[in-house]
Amino acid sequence: MIFLRPVLRLATGAAPRHQALPVARREALRKPILATALALGTCLAAPLAAQSVTNKQETAPMELTFERVFASPSLDGPAPRKAKLSPDGRYLTLLRNRAEDKERYDLWAYDRETMAWSMLVDSEKLGSGRELSEDEKMQRERARVGNLKGIIDYQWTSDGKGILVPLDGDLILARLDGEIVRLTDTEESELNPGVSDTGRYVSFVRDRQLWVGEIGKDAAPVTPKEGEDIRWGEAEFVAQEEMARLSGYWWSPDDKRLVVERFDESMVGVVTRAAIGAMGTKVYEQRYPVAGSANAVVELYVMDPDGQNRVKVDLGENTDIYLARVDWSPDGEALYVQRQNREQTVLDMLKVDPATGKTSVLFTEHAAMKDYWINLSDNYKWLADRSLLWWSERDGYGHLYLFRKGKWTQLTKGEWVVTDLVGIDQKKGLAFFRGTKDSVLAPQIYSIPLTGGKPARLTDPAFSNAASMDKNGQTLLVTRSNDDTPPQSFLADQNGQRIAWIEENALDASHPYAPYLASHRPVQYGTIPAADGTPLHWEMVTPEMAPGKRYPVYFYHYGGPGPQIVSKAWDGALRQAIVDGGYIWFALDNRGSANRGVRFEQPIYRAMGGVEVADQKAGGEYLKTLPFVDPDKIAIDGWSYGGYMTLKMLEADPGLYAAGISGAPVTKWELYDTHYTERYMGTPEKDGAAYAKSSALADAVKITDPLLVIHGMADDNVVFENATAVIAEMQAANVPFEMMLYPGYTHRVAGEKISPHRYNTVFRFLEAHGVTPPE
Repeated sequence: MIFLRPVLRLATGAAPRHQALPVARREALRKPILATALALGTCLAAPLAAQSVTNKQETAPMELTFERVFASPSLDGPAPRKAKLSPDGRYLTLLRNRAEDKERYDLWAYDRETMAWSMLVDSEKLGSGRELSEDEKMQRERARVGNLKGIIDYQWTSDGKGILVPLDGDLILARLDGEIVRLTDTEESELNPGVSDTGRYVSFVRDRQLWVGEIGKDAAPVTPKEGEDIRWGEAEFVAQEEMARLSGYWWSPDDKRLVVERFDESMVGVVTRAAIGAMGTKVYEQRYPVAGSANAVVELYVMDPDGQNRVKVDLGENTDIYLARVDWSPDGEALYVQRQNREQTVLDMLKVDPATGKTSVLFTEHAAMKDYWINLSDNYKWLADRSLLWWSERDGYGHLYLFRKGKWTQLTKGEWVVTDLVGIDQKKGLAFFRGTKDSVLAPQIYSIPLTGGKPARLTDPAFSNAASMDKNGQTLLVTRSNDDTPPQSFLADQNGQRIAWIEENALDASHPYAPYLASHRPVQYGTIPAADGTPLHWEMVTPEMAPGKRYPVYFYHYGGPGPQIVSKAWDGALRQAIVDGGYIWFALDNRGSANRGVRFEQPIYRAMGGVEVADQKAGGEYLKTLPFVDPDKIAIDGWSYGGYMTLKMLEADPGLYAAGISGAPVTKWELYDTHYTERYMGTPEKDGAAYAKSSALADAVKITDPLLVIHGMADDNVVFENATAVIAEMQAANVPFEMMLYPGYTHRVAGEKISPHRYNTVFRFLEAHGVTPPE
């Protein structure tokens, strides 16, 4: 599921642990990093942001419109992405968006010797302008970067002399002396490009085959072409969409071998997806495994870089499994494969002999409790001595464990969770992680010895923090924000002490948000009890209120498993624009959402659309007790799972809410994919009663409150059939509703013009139904 909320929380850095967005893996940062960062000093931030921090500006309020919220430059300030240091530590590279086009990124580098910034790759100048292939468009959607333009990723070569840059479906090698080598120039897109660990080879997927070639030489396919339904070197649909696994091949550390995925999706059902556009319709026959149906059959092969000496990995007799993760041991002598059962209650760690493909089970992870599932994670690391730092929910909370010589040692514990493994310094025996030990609303970065002990907090609790590290765990790249501070990023040492700003993003007079600071409103936080007494966190922002007057509420919700909505991180300008319009912003995290432990998530097991609806109802009833809230003007809005929640909330409690907006809703779980849906709901065949109860279709005719349905007409995630199903039910029963469709748009209905249109539509709808601020 994507589009978790209308405002991206840029400051949090990493996605929730079982959301489909994977934790980015940073390039190697070697010993010179400390000297490099010290040499950079505050000069790092100079081309990107002013140096002084000013939290309040004495300026007259300006009207914050939806048009300005989504225009360039971004009101969040500059948003550098994928900051990395070169292998020799001389250069800091990052992707920087343009002031005139906040969604277009170019590759920039800072040279510590000359102390100068330069643009290494101009995405407009060097781009071909070719339209991306449908496969690449869909991969970008699943990687949650479908809205970005220009350069979205890059990779340093191991010698530090060049950078592999995918651009407009082709591959470019950018040399630091300014030379640009175009590695490919084809009409087809080169998918999943990569440089092998030693930097000798470039690899990519083209036309369902894996291609490999030495840098500077022509690449050639190293796997056979076997028809439309068999692909090599790619991750299958559910791996990309739901398992946070976007890769389908993995190089050994010495480049002598690579392991490649082959999947056959001929048995997967076909969904005829009509991508309805403004000037025509394209019809796609898409392999889409709906709940209870057949998945693709996945195989693994180990081979030489030229495709020879191919060996099949023994994944077991049962082919109805999920290939969760694949890793080489640091010495390249073994492979480790995580195999998850179809029910997602058992995860086997397989040790593979790459010479023969034979496997053995190293250990097995089981669901933490009955009627629960296993949340996949990237929070693990194989160490040089073949021990493993591992994340598990086995004690009821997500914590770190060390597996060494067949024995387990729990490193972190308590009624809080580790959300991300940030890095490891194996020489010093230190692990760095992000967690909620001090606050579930403002995660912090910590270190802990691999021998165990008390975690040491490294970041400022006044901010919500995220971080990544270099390969050797020497230096932190910290990203932080809070309700009054947009995202900032800096380099820090192992103790969390700042070495140099990467982007200070100071809220001074030159900041894009400065004209709107005068009306910036504080955020209030609190809790209310669920039916079982569990505290539920909420956040609220109120406009300037006149005594004795009551105000309407824009009640945002997501509600589904995974995302945490309530946070003390910067929430961008959209929320403030809504408050500037005279509405109270309100959001609440119900049971079933992330970062509160197993028992907090478990109640949605075989019961989607139940406890979440009840918890959000508690939020609505709480709002009605507040003297400044107009109890007859509480409007609910949600997207994706949140769109589903809008329907279920209106069906369950007619009259409680003044109106509802349902964006891209799942309306029938039989229409959604296997890995996501079956994790919580089982299969329609075995758990039919649960599916029937969770459906938003059967009770749609009971909706009596004003409803606006919004959907992209080319949605490949929550397919458009979900919307047509519910509107057909309501039409057949003569139940009124309103609808706004977006031709050509997928699940991501967003853009500089489309986003304002969407939100203007929402608030015109509310105005038409009397959900308006007081006179």
